[in-house]
Formats: sequence, structure tokens, C-alpha cells
Amino acid sequence: MPGAGSKILVLDDEPHVADTLAAIFRMHGYEVQVAYSAEEAIETIAVWEPDLALVDVMLPGMNGVEFAIVLKENYPGCQFLLLSGHISTGDLLNEAAKKGHKFEILAKPEHPLYLLERVRGILGGGPRGTA
Repeated sequence: MPGAGSKILVLDDEPHVADTLAAIFRMHGYEVQVAYSAEEAIETIAVWEPDLALVDVMLPGMNGVEFAIVLKENYPGCQFLLLSGHISTGDLLNEAAKKGHKFEILAKPEHPLYLLERVRGILGGGPRGTA
């Protein structure tokens, strides 16, 4: 299975959403960590660098777009997918674009099979090598 065995960070402030996504990805062979805030995710990444982060945009404190910028700058090997159930995320995207950051946001809720397919496509042929 392409990408299986890769490391995924799920970041969502709604525990039932984060935990459900984590369970789905674990059932498909991924190693998963969950964070319920961007600040917690930053602490997790410092000791456990994922191959991909699934990031909710609307978070308390640092939002998902701000987190994605930090991720791009500090962990360029980590891919990410932004997810949002709010239409107001367009303003965050426009603000990020003014600073040179272009992001795609998937609508929530997204069907798990579609998310799995997107993740497989992003991760390609499998997990990165570890040294």
C-alpha cells in the first residue's frame, strides 16, 4: 500500500475528529500522533517528525494556516493537508497569499476514503527513509 508505514500528525482541536482520523489512518498502516492545538503539535514535531500533517484551519491560538507556515519553514520535508469546515478560511488564505504562501484547503467533513487517497498521493511510494 503506497505510503503505509509513513508518519502522520493529525491536528484538530475537536478530539472526536482528531481521534477518528487517527484511528482510520492507523487501520491503514500509518504511524499516527494526535495534537489538539498548534502549540501541542509543534512540541510533538520537535521530537517526532512526521511525513505528513493533517491540519484543521480553525484552531484556538495559532490557526492552521499559521501552523502550516511554521511547518514549511522549519520542517520542509513534512507535507501537509489543510482541512476546514468554515467558509471564513478564505480570509486566512488571502492573508497568507499576500505573504507568498499559497495553500489548498479541503472542506470538512471529507470522506475518509478520499482523504486516504489524497494522503497516498502526497506520500507517493512509501515512507521516507530514517537514519
